[in-house]
Amino acid sequence: MPKNLDELGLKSIANEYDIFFIDIWGVLHNGINLYQSSIEVLNQIEKLNKKYVLLTNAPRPNKTVIEFLKRMGLDKNKCSKVYTSGESALKYLENNYKEKKFYHIGPPRDFDLFKLFEKNRINSLEKSDFILCTGLFEDYEDDLDYYKNLFKNLIDKKMICTNPDLVVDRGESREFCAGSVAKIFEDLGGTVEYFGKPHPPVYKQSINIMNKKILCIGDNLNTDIKGANIQNFDSMLISSGIHKNEINKDIKNVQEKYRVKIDYYQSSLKW
Repeated sequence: MPKNLDELGLKSIANEYDIFFIDIWGVLHNGINLYQSSIEVLNQIEKLNKKYVLLTNAPRPNKTVIEFLKRMGLDKNKCSKVYTSGESALKYLENNYKEKKFYHIGPPRDFDLFKLFEKNRINSLEKSDFILCTGLFEDYEDDLDYYKNLFKNLIDKKMICTNPDLVVDRGESREFCAGSVAKIFEDLGGTVEYFGKPHPPVYKQSINIMNKKILCIGDNLNTDIKGANIQNFDSMLISSGIHKNEINKDIKNVQEKYRVKIDYYQSSLKW
């Protein structure tokens, strides 16, 4: 049974770990405002001389997310701890797909991900070498059926998905993420290569994890907690995030439903 740390705080277990992987959206902020209790946790981790990574499934390069967090008010030192799924994907694309034609699925704000090879973006899905999915088209943000029809006869192409999350909460509004589009593609029989949590490469790319005792903190069972489980890291779920309406008072059933192991949980991240 997961242990509730709402009263004991993260301080009760912090000395047991060398590295903390801390999710950003849903843990550090809600898409609009920073959570001050979470900032205090980062301050305290720093005082203990422990290492942490602000690991996020954002389909953008590190520098883009860093600028976003700076505008929110996060200080420079904490921003330097950011590592994104987009950065992980970018390294792979530069090494393996830089000269290939691709069809981009996602909003214009994600164009900075492929700025170095934007000349290879084409408007024909049929003529593309691969599909790069960073999110949903602005005109079809809520219409998943659109993507079912789009892919129907084109599942022979490979998709690169830069954000495995299915949904995210922006304030009180829930939005689909690239993972929802990738799932449709997979369900139709297509092949998807994912970058970001829960897939192992993003962890070791962001920091040296060899022989370290690690705690992963996040609000998403499919990515944050499952990613911890895959690599035998300990995990802490923030229960006020993505799964808040499912959890209520019965976290055990949610754990069984998603087939994950949760070691600890808090309603919000606090020291």
